Amino acid sequence: MSNHLKNSASPYLLQHAENPVNWYPWCEEAFSRARIEDKPIFLSIGYSTCHWCHVMAHESFEHQEIAEILNQHFINIKVDREERPDIDSVYMSVCQAMTGGNGGWPMSIFMTWEKKPFFAGTYFPVNSRYGMPGFLELLREISQKWNTHQNQLLKSADFITTLMKQEENLYQTTDEKRNLIKDAIKQFSGSFDNVYGGFGSAPKFPAAHNLLFLLLYAKQNEDSNIL
Repeated sequence: MSNHLKNSASPYLLQHAENPVNWYPWCEEAFSRARIEDKPIFLSIGYSTCHWCHVMAHESFEHQEIAEILNQHFINIKVDREERPDIDSVYMSVCQAMTGGNGGWPMSIFMTWEKKPFFAGTYFPVNSRYGMPGFLELLREISQKWNTHQNQLLKSADFITTLMKQEENLYQTTDEKRNLIKDAIKQFSGSFDNVYGGFGSAPKFPAAHNLLFLLLYAKQNEDSNIL
């Protein structure tokens, strides 16, 4: 059991507390340990109703040999995208950029302790099949490269991070960010059910980050309708 997840408020993270993988939540302790032990970080992002998240969890994160490699050669972080949409958004952009737009969940990111990614993907089967690399082989290869060609991985991570920052600065002007917020408010307002509550049609799973966004907007703009 991962003692780092056992007290989590996220049901999704609690599901992974029983894995033989030594998971950390997103926390400074994990990044500090990766730096001290000179290990890369494996970041896995998913959510509780994601089918392929459960498939990879069963196939790989309950796999004893894979767990041993992850625990020995990596620092492993599990994130619930519904609890931390901010983290999910950043690394989804990275994943899409590195895979030609093929983002999705579970999201699998390999990065440095400075949070700089050098490899990204989504679901991986245990062994290679149908042209998909196997997770077991991928872990071995990344571990070997970290030990023998770490400078190359660090340079790749710096290059990718610089490109993502340039793209963000290019497209995310202040006016564009304001327009995105306005569009989101308009979309939520249009889908809200004034009779029964919630958004859209059943099933209405409450998404905490959406509600927090609306609460913050209502407070900052003193908007009683949004509240």
